[in-house]
Formats: sequence, structure tokens, C-alpha cells
Amino acid sequence: MLAHDLEVPDDSVSEEDFPKEVNRFEKALLDTRHQISKIRAEVAAKLGEDEARIFDAHLLVIEDKALIDETIREMEEGGINIGHAFDTVSNRYIDAFSRIDDEYLRERATDIRDVSRRVLQNLMGVASHGIPKMAEPRVLVCHDITPSETAGLDAEKVQAIVTDVGSRTSHAVIMARSILVPAVVGLRDFSKHIRGSDWILVDGYDGLVVVNPSEATMARYGKIQREKKSLDERIMSVASLPPVMLDGREITLRANIEGADNLERVQQSGASGVGLFRTEYLFLNGPGFPGEEEQFQAYAKVAKACAPEPVVIRTLDFGADKVERSSVYFNEEANPFIGFRAIRFCLEYTDVFKDQLRAILRASHYGNVRIMYPMISGCEELLKANAILEEVKEELRGRDIPFSADIEVGSMIEVPGAAMMADALARHCSFFSIGTNDLIQCLLAIDRLNDRIAHLYEPAHPAVLRIIRNVVEAGRKAGVKVSVCGEMAGDPIYVPLLLGLGVDELSVSPSSIPVVRYLIRNVSYREMQALAEEACGLDDLRRIFELAEAFYRERVLEAGV
Repeated sequence: MLAHDLEVPDDSVSEEDFPKEVNRFEKALLDTRHQISKIRAEVAAKLGEDEARIFDAHLLVIEDKALIDETIREMEEGGINIGHAFDTVSNRYIDAFSRIDDEYLRERATDIRDVSRRVLQNLMGVASHGIPKMAEPRVLVCHDITPSETAGLDAEKVQAIVTDVGSRTSHAVIMARSILVPAVVGLRDFSKHIRGSDWILVDGYDGLVVVNPSEATMARYGKIQREKKSLDERIMSVASLPPVMLDGREITLRANIEGADNLERVQQSGASGVGLFRTEYLFLNGPGFPGEEEQFQAYAKVAKACAPEPVVIRTLDFGADKVERSSVYFNEEANPFIGFRAIRFCLEYTDVFKDQLRAILRASHYGNVRIMYPMISGCEELLKANAILEEVKEELRGRDIPFSADIEVGSMIEVPGAAMMADALARHCSFFSIGTNDLIQCLLAIDRLNDRIAHLYEPAHPAVLRIIRNVVEAGRKAGVKVSVCGEMAGDPIYVPLLLGLGVDELSVSPSSIPVVRYLIRNVSYREMQALAEEACGLDDLRRIFELAEAFYRERVLEAGV
């Protein structure tokens, strides 16, 4: 087990020592930058630029002016040493990110924790011991593991990684996948109950860990391993082929991205453009909100690279659940997930909204760009957003700045109210994108961050299927295409249900595209319609899941075996 916590001294300092403390802080930041840059270079050389970009986020942390300024202010106001001040402020940031609903953003807490520990070690003159070198192949079991520690692993000696905390989207898991080391994370207090003499079987596909497996279990997993290898080969054999069903129906597959840095993965995946560009990441990577020009450069880069395929840019989607640098706009909220966020924020702070809309419209001149509003709950919000868009168009016309005048505008369907009003919303937009993550949480009143009820988050819930069917039917009647961009769209167990319900497009992470493409090419639309119809006739979510899983096993896992 790794000892991640440091004993940070809480000595007080006098005002005359403040400059000396600031100098120590600046040196520690500089040393940390050199260490991270070295790790980044090593990862780029061994694994490639995509994996190395993970450490760009670490470099941004130590350049965060808000974090630095707050640390110095904490020292001055509390009369405490700079190390204690930095520990206090960085933990504040870590706690803020840990409470964010978005899984990808929530994992930035691990990045901040990794960097802050390096800074503290440099401040205290403590060597970074990292993970002990293994003399022979072992499974690494620990409470947590950081991206930089994962990057330093000897893949020949570390057979698998098992941690108490973390999620499948964490940078550490991404790094482990890159060095072909299976990882199962988020097992709570597993590390406290395991002994060094135990034998462990790690199933990285299904996220299972078996302690001291029997011979029968070992034999069964040997067979599963051979089947998985065969499936991977079959999936890659159709990687360059179009996602067309056996009866000729073609499904559009697009990619979800967080920024322009994801372009290489999008192109390698064979995605038909970008179905969800999450723009809030641009707003969280610096000390303040990006201006129109900075946003334009990012949007235009993606538009040019994907042309003529479309790029769907979602307008700003964050609220008080993000970071303190946004406190000028937000007050603390008891439940920010359903509070002042997304389109609600944009409609109040129209200056920020207009900056973004101008940047998007300008980028539309360089490719097939579309606009999508998040968290729309009814026609009033959609009409107000469209009215502001028209104002921005007139501004650009007045300045003779080119843009696509007929740019398509879509609405996210992630609030039950919007799903119920889909027929009315369809009269004011060109497409729908169902955000299943938020829709399921709102519909079932489930907080996925609450360990006591997170297990109730069920994509196979009858209410979820019925509300998706209602949205699809409303879209079809109005001639509005419907896509799904949540996690459900990238899970091959649920994809047949979505397509059987009539969903036109799927937008998923680039890594999920190969298996979804393979599934689509091995089924017929008629089969999936029958599956969805049978599922919608059931009121037991367990039976629905078993039905979908059996279909997946028959048409994907066992197809061609």
C-alpha cells in the first residue's frame, strides 16, 4: 500500500518572513514543473503524444494563478507557513472537484492531488519514493495511484492494478490501459483486507477481482481470455468499415471530445465528426474565462480538422459545482447539480454567452459547425437562447465577419421536463441530443456521487426506456434527428435498445467506437426493434437488463466464435 499523505508542518511565520516563504514556494513550483516536464517527455517517447497530454493538465495546475494567489493570501491572512497554506488551498480545490457530478471533471481532483503532493515534497525537501520496484511479477494493490506513478511502472513486473478509489475515466486508468496493464479501481477498502500471500485474479474487462480463485475459476477465465482476444481481433477487422446493419440501415457514429487535443483520437477512431464538444474545459484551464478569440481558435481548429463532417459544440455547461475561480458569478448552492448552471447561467450572464456564440459562429465559416444548448427545460429557455443567437448574428453581419447563417441549433434532452415537451421543443431546433447521464439521474432522483444510492442508477429502468422512446417519436414526427451522447450510447449492452427505440445517431468516446461499430454491423434493425419492443413491455428492470445482456452475448461475444 502506498503512503500518500504527508505530515505538513503548521508552523506560524511572521510578516517579515513572507517574502522568504514566497521565494520557497516559487522554487518548489519551478522544481515541480521540471519534474513533470521530464515525466511528460518520457511518456511521449514511450507511449506517444496522446498519453503525454495527460501531464499537460498537471502543468496547468502549477501555473494556475488563482491557486497561487490564494495560497499566498492564505499565508498572509493566517500567518502560517507557505506549505501549510498551499496544502489548505489545494485541498479546497481537490474537495471542490471531487464533488462535481461530471465523472471526467471529477477526476481532475486526482491530478491536483498528484501535483500538490509533488509541490509539498519539494517545499519540505522530501524525496518522492513513488512505488517500490518489484523483484518479480505481482498485482499492485493500493488505496490510490496517481498518473505519474502509473507512468513509472514496470509493465513487465506489474501484472495488474487494484485500488480502493478512482474511476474508469481517471488518468491513472488511461495510463494503465496505454501500457497494457489491467486496472480495477474504486473497490473502497479492498487494500485493507488483502494479504501479501493472497493470489488475485483481476478481470479488467468486467471490473472484477477474485481473491484466491479456485482451479475451476482459473480455467474459466483462461477460456474468457481466449474469447476476449478473439473478439478484439474481430472488432478491429471491421474498424474501417461503415456502421451499417445487416438489413442496410446505417447509423451515424460521432465522437465526444473535451478539447482540440482529442482530434487525433477522433480521426483514428473513424468517427463521423464530433457529436459533443464539451466547451467547459476551456473555461477551467486558466485563471479566468477565455475570451472570444481564444475560444474561436479552439473551435475553428476542430471544425477544420473534421470538415466536412459536423462538429456539435455544446455551449457552456457548468455551475457552482465547479471551482472557486468562478465565485464572481456563483454563490454556494446546496444542490448545484439542479441549480444555477448551464443555460441558466448563460441566459443571465449574456456577455459570457455572447462571447462564446460569436466564437462558435466565426468558427462555422471553417467547417460544418452546429450549436447545442445544455439543460434546456422548456421552450422559454430555448427561445431566449435563440434570440440571443440572432442578436450575435446581427453583430457579426454589422462587422462583416463571415459565418454560417443557417447554422443548425440543437437542444440537449437531459431534464425530464424537456423530454415531456420534446414535441414543442422540436418546433424551435434542428436536432435533439439525449444526455442520458443527467436524464437518468433526474428521472430516477439518483445522485451518482452518493455511495448509498449510486447503485440505483439504472439505464435499463423501464421509465428511462419509455422517456427515450417518447423523445424519439416526437423527433420523428417533427423531422428532427435524435442522437444519444451519454454513457449509455457507448455501452454495447444498451446500444441495441437505443437503436431499437429509433435513435438516429450515437456520440461516444473515441475508444468506444470500434465495439459499437462491430455491434451495429452484426445486427439487423428489425431484431433491435423487436428487442426494444419486448423490453418496453416489461416493468422489471432486472429482466430488461438480462434481456439486453443476453442479446449482447449472442450477437457480439459469441458471434463468429
